Amino acid sequence: MTMRSIIWKELRERPTAMIASLLAIVLSVTALVAIRNVTIFSEKEVAGKLDKLGANVLILPKGVTLQDYYAADMHQETIPEEHVAELALAGLTGVEAITPKLCTPTELNGRNVILTGILPQSEIQKMKAWSGGGMLFKKHEGCKAKINVVDENQDAPEALAERRALQHLNQSEVILGSDFAAINNFKAGDSLELLGDKFSVLTVLPSTGTVDDSRVFAHLHTVQRLSKSGQVVNIIEVMGCCEDVANGLVGDLQSLLPGTKVVTIANVVETQVSINRMMTNLSYLFLAILIAVGGASMASASFANVIERRREIGTLMALGATPRFVTRLFLAKAVLLGLAGGLTGFIVGSLLAVFLGPAFADVSVLPIPSLALVAAGTAVLVTLLASYFPARQAAKLDPCICFKEV
Repeated sequence: MTMRSIIWKELRERPTAMIASLLAIVLSVTALVAIRNVTIFSEKEVAGKLDKLGANVLILPKGVTLQDYYAADMHQETIPEEHVAELALAGLTGVEAITPKLCTPTELNGRNVILTGILPQSEIQKMKAWSGGGMLFKKHEGCKAKINVVDENQDAPEALAERRALQHLNQSEVILGSDFAAINNFKAGDSLELLGDKFSVLTVLPSTGTVDDSRVFAHLHTVQRLSKSGQVVNIIEVMGCCEDVANGLVGDLQSLLPGTKVVTIANVVETQVSINRMMTNLSYLFLAILIAVGGASMASASFANVIERRREIGTLMALGATPRFVTRLFLAKAVLLGLAGGLTGFIVGSLLAVFLGPAFADVSVLPIPSLALVAAGTAVLVTLLASYFPARQAAKLDPCICFKEV
C-alpha cells in the first residue's frame, strides 16, 4: 500500500474531521482573498483619479482654506512668484511639473469672467540655466502611477484640461473654457479684448465639468501686468509622483516654503482612501484568523487523528514503516488539505470580490491569478505548521504499546 492510497483511504473513511478542517481554511482564505482583491483594485482606482487630476499638491497662502480643488485659486490672498523659482531650483524628487496661477475677475460683452494667468512649463524650464543646467526635476523612476506631463517638444494646449499644466503660451494668446467659448461664440483663431489688451484665441478646451469651463487662461505675466498685482500668484499647483507625495514630498515642500500652506488633494479621494485603509487592515485581520483558527482547527484534528489511529499507526510501524514515513504521511495529508483549501478559498474569494467590489468600494474587480499562489502557499504553510507536532507524536509511538491498548 502506497502513501497516496493510505491518505485517500483515510480521507474517505473519516470525512468529518477533514471537512471541518477544510472548511476553516476555505472560509479564512476566502475572506482574505476577497478583501485583498478589492483593496488592490481600489488602490488602482485612487491612483487613476490622482493621475487624471494631474496636480496633486497645492501650495497656498497661509490663511487660505481649501474647499474645492478646481476653485482653490479663487481668493484674494497671494504668495510671491519667486517661490516658483525656489521650487524649480530645489530639484525635489517626485516633482514633475509646477503650475503657478493668478486669477482676476473681469468682464467681456457684459458677462463676468475669471481671467486666469498660468506660467507655461517652457518658462519654468528656462530656470534650469540658473543652476548650471542639468535636469530640472528629479523623477522617481519607481512611481507606479506616473503623472502624464506634456512633452517639452510638443505644443499641446488642450492638455491643460486634463493635466492642468501647459507647455507653451505666448503673452498675446488666450485659451478659452468650453462654456465661455460656446456662450460668446468664440473659436480658435478669433480675437477678443480683455482689460484693454487684445488677444488671439489659441484653442478652446474640451469640457471638464469644472469651473475651468467658464474661464479664460492667459500668460501669467500678462495677467500680472493687466491686474497691476505685481509678481505674485494665488496658488502653485504641483504635479508629483503619487508615492513621493505619500512619502514625504509634502513635508519637503513645507520646509522649503515655510510661509505657505502645502496641502494634497486627498479630500477628492478621501472616502476611497479610507476604505482602502480599512480593507488593508481587515486583510491583516483575516490573515491572523487564518493562522489562528485554521491552524488551531488543523492541529486539533491532527492530534485527534493520531489518537484515533494509534492501532493503525502501530500496525504500519510493525510492518516496517519508519518514523520518517509516518511523519511524511501526516504532513502529506496536511499539504493536500492546504492546497485544496487555499485554491477553493481563492476561487470563492475571487468570485465574491467580483460581485462585492462594485457594491462596497465602487470599483470593478477582476480575479488576480497571483493571489492563487499566495492563498495556496499560506494555507499549505499553516497546515504544515499545525500538523508538524502531531506528525512527530505519531512517529514516536511504540507499536507494542499501541497493541496493548487495543
